[in-house]
Amino acid sequence: MGRLTLAKTNFTAGEISPRVYGRGDLRSYENGAAKLRNVFVHATGGVSRRWGLRYVATLPGDGRLLAFEFNTEQTYLLAITAGRVDVYRDGAYLTHFSAPWTLGQIPQLTWTQSADTLFVCHPEVAPRRVTRSSDVSWSIANFAFDEAGGVKAQPFFKFGVSTVTLQPSGLSGSVTLTASANTFVADHVGTRFRIKSKEVEITAVGSPTSATANVIQTLVDTAATDDWEEQAFSAARGWPVAVTFHQNRLVFGGSRDLPNRLWLSRVAEFENFDLGTGLDDEAIEFGILSDQVNAVRAVFSGRHLQVFTSGAEWMVTGDPLTPAKMQVRRQTRVGSCSDCTIPPRSVDGATVFVSRNRKELREFIYTDLEQAYQANDMATVASHMFVDPVDQDWDADDRLFHSVLASGEMATLTLFRTEQVTAWARQVTDGAFRSVAVVGGSAHFLVRRGSSYMLEHFDSALGTDCALTGTSGTPKTHWTGLGHLESRAVKVLADGIVRPDAVVASGAIDLDSPASAIEVGLPFESVIEPLPPTTDASGGAGLNQVLPARLVRAVFRVQDTSLLTVDSGLGPRAVTHGRTGQALLDRPLPKFTGDRTARALGWVRGLDRPLWRVAQSAPLPLTLLSVISEIKVNET
Repeated sequence: MGRLTLAKTNFTAGEISPRVYGRGDLRSYENGAAKLRNVFVHATGGVSRRWGLRYVATLPGDGRLLAFEFNTEQTYLLAITAGRVDVYRDGAYLTHFSAPWTLGQIPQLTWTQSADTLFVCHPEVAPRRVTRSSDVSWSIANFAFDEAGGVKAQPFFKFGVSTVTLQPSGLSGSVTLTASANTFVADHVGTRFRIKSKEVEITAVGSPTSATANVIQTLVDTAATDDWEEQAFSAARGWPVAVTFHQNRLVFGGSRDLPNRLWLSRVAEFENFDLGTGLDDEAIEFGILSDQVNAVRAVFSGRHLQVFTSGAEWMVTGDPLTPAKMQVRRQTRVGSCSDCTIPPRSVDGATVFVSRNRKELREFIYTDLEQAYQANDMATVASHMFVDPVDQDWDADDRLFHSVLASGEMATLTLFRTEQVTAWARQVTDGAFRSVAVVGGSAHFLVRRGSSYMLEHFDSALGTDCALTGTSGTPKTHWTGLGHLESRAVKVLADGIVRPDAVVASGAIDLDSPASAIEVGLPFESVIEPLPPTTDASGGAGLNQVLPARLVRAVFRVQDTSLLTVDSGLGPRAVTHGRTGQALLDRPLPKFTGDRTARALGWVRGLDRPLWRVAQSAPLPLTLLSVISEIKVNET
């Protein structure tokens, strides 16, 4: 029987997939964990109980969150729900305004911002401009192309068979257009056509081959001609799918009927898409053609203009980008998901996007050695953590990449490339995460709780979810203002003491004794479980997970921790405070930094159960830095 000492010095590989449990030779196995729930992994290697969620407001329904940053001091959160947008700043409601998007359309929205204007696109809805005039003054209007002499500076395209002709019945006024094949649909009303470079506007559709139009520019003649085209964006042909700014141009990517095409505005004239004569500062239009489908899903301005399509990733080069110098090159063949829009995010010079199968989080990054982009999967050893994402955002201040999953859980990635830290942990709440947006350095979430939809944000001072805090100059037992938690069982922290759980009734709770400061919210459990040991009885580095092993003792090094609850075979026990190893919850617990030892009982074999397990629901801080385990291994 051998006796070994194993040192777990960091968790920088995060929770790893059970598919890797047979690969004890990997560095990610050495630095990984079997389970990390409701914790954050630090770039330095430790792991902390995650922050609680502070309640902000109850929203009208399900939807999506997005950030609006006017400047470094004026940042806003826009909560988009069916037919409505609510505006918040610093956790306070400001105003709301009507919007054209239905609940079913919200997942397909894309957006970009310039100063006080937000451009929002959807393939079935005309683009909108959301404009901020002041904190409480916001407006929304259709995106309008520049117009001069009645002519709009918008892109045109000839859909369908190139040999189809149009014949006008006159040169001016109201004319009848006759097509040689089915061309017109009811949605063409209000659409501009261009016949031999002269514009008309459809006013009525009589049949698929006949329409009435008002002449905007006097026509050249009344002969039938195949030299005609219609506006690229319309109710009949669809609207832009994606939008961004690049080199002082507004970029539209894809549409319903032109899925693989891009349009770039004239330089510094975001409403002017007239191609002109191809001068350097004039608009640009091109299609992405290759041996596979390339429906544009997102456009992103990085080192180059990056185009994410359903089949591949592309870069558009040109310095500056002009009609003559522009080049389009395919870089990787991963593809982006086609049934939703999950915005790519910039992380330390890389663009992070979701793959077409919605099982991979890819890092699209330019390598100087190859002078090309690579798309590396950041969830290779944690594939079980990243399944079916619906939204994502990057918290640069805390180095946390949050991915909201369709299951209602959230996968959080601690990402620090220079330190080779890629650590996944899963966040779970009493409800379901629906959307995320990082605003002003704070991660905000739309969370479904029962039949209600709550707006909440991470708060490092809290240990519960959907939480509120309060103070009183005179200690009291009756605390109100908790209507959003009606009939819910809640955790209570009063004057630094964990009080008995309570149930909210009529928007209030009663304490067992008076308190001056209180936190009330929904509980969540933080869990840390190690992987099975991979050192054999002789002390070698070989993989031997079959022999029975017993944990003799474990030394836990903690930092700024008020409570550490460990199960090492004797059942959950608090080992941070008290000589007997029991938690002292009848008075405020100080934060402790140092080592605490837990004794153990019982043999384990292989994957039966972990040698130790940290599981804690008390709303108290916990940071685990390392664990030294002394184990015995039975060689038979």
